[in-house]
Amino acid sequence: MRESLHTIEDTTAGQERPELQKAMQEIVDAGFAGIQLRVHDERGEWAGSAGVRKLGETAKPPTDGHFRIGSNTKTFVATLVLQLVAEGKVGLDAPADDYLPEFGLDRQITVRMLLQHTSGVFNFTGELYPDGTIVPGIPWQGQEYVDGLSHTYEPEELLRLALSKPVRFAPGTDWSYSNTNYVLAKLLIEKVTGRSLAEEMQRRILGPLGLSGTVVPGASSEIPEPHAHGYYRYEDAGQWKVVDVTRMNPSWVSAAGDMISTTEDLHTFIAALTGGKLIPAPLLAEMCKPYPKIGYGLGVFVQETDCGGTVITHNGGFFGWGALMYSTPDGGKTLTASLTSGDAALDFAATAEAFQKAQQRFVKEVFCGGQAGSADQAAEPTG
Repeated sequence: MRESLHTIEDTTAGQERPELQKAMQEIVDAGFAGIQLRVHDERGEWAGSAGVRKLGETAKPPTDGHFRIGSNTKTFVATLVLQLVAEGKVGLDAPADDYLPEFGLDRQITVRMLLQHTSGVFNFTGELYPDGTIVPGIPWQGQEYVDGLSHTYEPEELLRLALSKPVRFAPGTDWSYSNTNYVLAKLLIEKVTGRSLAEEMQRRILGPLGLSGTVVPGASSEIPEPHAHGYYRYEDAGQWKVVDVTRMNPSWVSAAGDMISTTEDLHTFIAALTGGKLIPAPLLAEMCKPYPKIGYGLGVFVQETDCGGTVITHNGGFFGWGALMYSTPDGGKTLTASLTSGDAALDFAATAEAFQKAQQRFVKEVFCGGQAGSADQAAEPTG
């Protein structure tokens, strides 16, 4: 298998892009099983891959492969909510309780706060507090997580758990990434439209943009072909185990990170979004207005690069999978990628660190022309 880790596929004739090939290889060498990358810039479109599609085989990840996009799902969901705002069906600064009265939400929590992670609601995948205290949510690591990968969680179940815990802060007074916000957004969409999130996503975004490779899976564990495989390495009873987590029931993360897509579809989506084709300019400006503490808008991170530019981005990741989605503010240059983890001896912290370094490496090469550049966005391995 080690020999296969040093193979790279370049699918764009006449463009070798050695700097991108080198960056991909560095990611594989850092311990990821495989990566597929797509760049649209002034030199045209380029797609390539490195590593292996599946452990024990030599084939490279397909550059048109499907993958789990994790929290990039949030950008799709936020876009859909903002479309409803544009139509006057939802008030961006209205209490979320107006639309979801059954949950007894604090009336100070607005729809905007859900999309920006400023609501203060507990994260159902668990919270880590500044003093080091960990308050667990649903199982998300170890044997307990693996045993639950076929379990179906109802969105209401995740919300009841989260809302039974103390809030992290008063609504609107701080920022903290919480998957709970986007499960609330999902139910808000369904309540307002009378249709499922999958139906509304197809009607409003996937269909109009021709995103035929993008799926809202619900509780289905299937992933369309072709695709690479993602793996979870963990310790149980003193022994290290590696489990193929390619097929799993993603209802545990729900609309905070359950979608499947391709690098081409993510490019089309983020370019259309930042190019003003999905929501009106005033709402796009609201979406891309960063919260001062962290640089998060409404379903997107807004990052300044060290070379003086700005990127609109979101990443996504949980065990086995990582996804990157970057665009210039006008949609003229994009980078989309999928990373799969393998059997390398990376613990949770090491995987998150390697994922973050991958982001920084690609921003440097694509948006800063190889100069020192970075995106300060932290990896979110649980959604």
